[in-house]
Amino acid sequence: MQVELITREDLKTFKNELLNEIKQIVKSPQGQSKQWLKSSEVRKLLNISPGTLQNLRINGTLRYTKIGGMMYYKLEDIHKLLEGNQP
Repeated sequence: MQVELITREDLKTFKNELLNEIKQIVKSPQGQSKQWLKSSEVRKLLNISPGTLQNLRINGTLRYTKIGGMMYYKLEDIHKLLEGNQP
């Protein structure tokens, strides 16, 4: 059995690569991103389940706005969450 060690530097590199890929995904063809995303778009972007997204809302990790039964999330808040700058 072969064992591979992962260093903190490896994790930092992975994080930066992942953030760059996510930023590329959310960019629109015109070079401008949508400011607000629906729940389904957030789940797809973060590759999480509806329950996980609900937990992020409940514990205050991810802020949202509810309009007429639809929940919307600021793209800026998602970026902050991914970068670990959540207030």
